[in-house]
Amino acid sequence: MICSARGCNAAAQWGLRWNNPKIHTPERRKVWLACDEHRAQLSAFLDLRGFLKDAVPVSELQPSDG
Repeated sequence: MICSARGCNAAAQWGLRWNNPKIHTPERRKVWLACDEHRAQLSAFLDLRGFLKDAVPVSELQPSDG
């Protein structure tokens, strides 16, 4: 799994679970993957919009995520 940051090819360490309440049902979670270097940047982008629900290690992602 590769980081979702533009131009980054690093291995993902984090799953950033998010939801856009304008288009997704409350229980739905989309996932962006993040390396350690881009976790804060991607989290801040989602959090600023009120989308970020949580961040978990990639090993804890569930098949139902994303």
